[in-house]
Amino acid sequence: MRFSAPTGLVFLIALIVAIVGVLEQMNVISLVPLASVWIMAIAYAVLAVGCVIKGF
Repeated sequence: MRFSAPTGLVFLIALIVAIVGVLEQMNVISLVPLASVWIMAIAYAVLAVGCVIKGF
């Protein structure tokens, strides 16, 4: 399996989701009814998929 760098859009989406997870943990916002650890896991999964799938 060959890895490639994620596109800028995928990186930006993962970054935004991670920031939402951090803000949820700090109780600054309460938009998503998920625990912040799951939000961070989703951000990591998006970034990992972006690295595995070429051109994504």
